[in-house]
Amino acid sequence: MSTVYHESGLSPEAENIHRALASLCEELEAVDWYNQRADVASDNELKKILIHNRNEEIEHAAMVLEWLRRQIPEFETELRTYLFQSGSITEIEEGEQEEGSGSNPPPASGSLGIGNLKQGGSK
Repeated sequence: MSTVYHESGLSPEAENIHRALASLCEELEAVDWYNQRADVASDNELKKILIHNRNEEIEHAAMVLEWLRRQIPEFETELRTYLFQSGSITEIEEGEQEEGSGSNPPPASGSLGIGNLKQGGSK
């Protein structure tokens, strides 16, 4: 991910989200680098240090991800759907698609189907 904006005139909120997303990418890249280095390190003490450093980067990534969850409601929705679940991840997605696949289609009248919201129930 680039630190260059693709659009101009972004709101401060959008700029901060971009910064967080760029930082998340950088943290995950660092996790990968340390993981690769630890995997091939022949010295056991160096391997332990590299694993420690990798785990620190995982902590940083988790912190940024939590910030993003608090800023973008859709992140929370998706994280609650997929994280800390057991079983097949793709089956979770398939279940989500089935739930939203028209089991309760909107009324033909264009109404939201929530009834009369006027006090007293008159039409």
